[in-house]
Amino acid sequence: MKIIIGISGASGVQYGIRLLEALKDHETHLIVSETAKSIIGIETDHSADDIAKLASHVYAHDGLAANIASGSYKFDAMVIAPCSMKTLGAIANAISDTLITRIADICLKEGRRLIFVPRETPLSLFHLKNMVKAKEAGAIILPACPGFYSRPKNVSDVIDFIVGRILDVLGIEHELYKRWEGMR
Repeated sequence: MKIIIGISGASGVQYGIRLLEALKDHETHLIVSETAKSIIGIETDHSADDIAKLASHVYAHDGLAANIASGSYKFDAMVIAPCSMKTLGAIANAISDTLITRIADICLKEGRRLIFVPRETPLSLFHLKNMVKAKEAGAIILPACPGFYSRPKNVSDVIDFIVGRILDVLGIEHELYKRWEGMR
């Protein structure tokens, strides 16, 4: 698969990083917002340059002239993990002023898979309305709300649960978390 990964300026950059690691056998195109670069330094022991090495291709957040900014560029899906409310709001309101928002706009207008992993709490009415707009336009909203039936033992297990759910939506096999087995 050819997947575009956007890491925007919300807490939870670990989701995007782990997703890149999990997609190592796929072609990945990475865009990291300027705010996300700062958050990477705050929340992890990585640098933006470290994370760039995990992707097949890397683009500048303001690189609207990149080949992937055209609807004629073929890719399978886009995942924005984490997705800030600023990015979600721009996409929900058709504001394509960054490479992340432009490619999301392409996904929506061309019916390609677009997955948002919003990471904000609590949610305002504006946040919820923007999520509804995005969903009505065809996006998949996959909040960073982990399940605990897999009995996570540490933060990495919680991150793997969310990344595993992203991979499920993409149709990619994995063993990142133990699946629900139902009541016994």
